[in-house]
Amino acid sequence: MERVVAIIPARGGSKGIPGKNIKPFLGMPLVAHSIRAALGAESISDVIVSSDDDAILTVAEDHGALALKRPANISGDEASTESAVLHALATVEGCKLADVVVFLQCTAPLTTSSEIDRVVRTRAAMNADTAFSVVDVHAFLWEIASDGTGIGVNHDATKSRQRRQDRPKEYRETGAIYALRKDAFIEAGDRFFGRSVPVILPDAVEIDLDTPRDWALLEAFAKTTDLQGLVK
Repeated sequence: MERVVAIIPARGGSKGIPGKNIKPFLGMPLVAHSIRAALGAESISDVIVSSDDDAILTVAEDHGALALKRPANISGDEASTESAVLHALATVEGCKLADVVVFLQCTAPLTTSSEIDRVVRTRAAMNADTAFSVVDVHAFLWEIASDGTGIGVNHDATKSRQRRQDRPKEYRETGAIYALRKDAFIEAGDRFFGRSVPVILPDAVEIDLDTPRDWALLEAFAKTTDLQGLVK
């Protein structure tokens, strides 16, 4: 059986929502939701939170994750998620035994343990290099030309509007869950390499927490549906 480690990158800086990663969401720090989901996943052996912020690291430890202090040179606005994951893989002893690394976005607090397991197991079953979570979308996308007119991106605007069921299936990357073959990821340095497999999550929530409006919408949705029994 493959050994799988989960890494949750969580920087301290947030312009849209100050202190976002430890701001209470449904009464629990935001990053704690991702920790909870990872710890509950049957496929995950270790859960690591990488952060430059001591308050986040304290929350991580309090909720059962291994807290890893991230160096300042890979903690700024321009730093990639990959750099944080690569640092964790090179630093944490338990990562040396791992075959697969999963990284999770803590701005998707309604991610479930079963969704993590689904992505991990799909990658293994399909012998893929990477697997990542997606949801189906039905939006008509447009570009705006230099003269201000619209150009259809995923549809032909010169033809009659197609019914949703007649259009090709399209999917949006959620950014919430990625499962990667560890050694190949270290060599590639990027989340997409080799054979990549999208994993459809039919019940995934599509709202990322980037603005106060996003926060209000997602928390209201969670309270209304309480799909995971998170509302106290």
